[in-house]
Amino acid sequence: MTKPLLIATKQQSRTSIRQILRSKRKTLTSTFQKQAAAALLLRLTNDVVVKKAKHIALYLANNGELDLQPFIRWCWQQNKHIYLPVVHPFAKGHLLFLRYEHNSTMVINRYNIAEPKLDVRYIKPMQQLDIILTPLVAFDSTGARIGMGGGYYDRTLANWYEHYLQNKESAQDNQCSPVIIGVAHDCQQITKVPDETWDIPLPKIITPTRSINCKPLG
Repeated sequence: MTKPLLIATKQQSRTSIRQILRSKRKTLTSTFQKQAAAALLLRLTNDVVVKKAKHIALYLANNGELDLQPFIRWCWQQNKHIYLPVVHPFAKGHLLFLRYEHNSTMVINRYNIAEPKLDVRYIKPMQQLDIILTPLVAFDSTGARIGMGGGYYDRTLANWYEHYLQNKESAQDNQCSPVIIGVAHDCQQITKVPDETWDIPLPKIITPTRSINCKPLG
């Protein structure tokens, strides 16, 4: 079992942890990143939930994040539909998920991240997605995560989490549609995330070497 590389103390702020791990992630070589992406592809394509999924939302790697491009190409080959997060134009701090294809028109958003050009014809309601693969900066074994700091995924997943808590007694394997899975390098695990009340914990996290089923949420 891989040990967390960062021993987080109670005194460390989320900002400090975010800065440390973003810097660590940026030092990963291109060779390492390619190997990690290939290992992640193997792990994802052997996951039972992923195999069954038809509609998968994910992200385009930025700032040292684990690259999902090999997985995206595999999904297209398997006739799975891919969706990317788009900053919501009206609901501040929320995300929409738009269909992403080879020929999608892309624009650069306020965070310098490429996203599909907003077109209502290609929006997929979150409840109709099978899986959402979320990026993160840090995580621990309980599924707690630290994102980039904007809170977009926490706000977007708030209704999903409420539904999960209401139905967790009848849900199997801690899964409530869509299945939310965090994706990260192994070096992004820390001993304990200093969580906040608005944080949405993840039931599962996948790294290039492990699939971590976190403890039941709530």
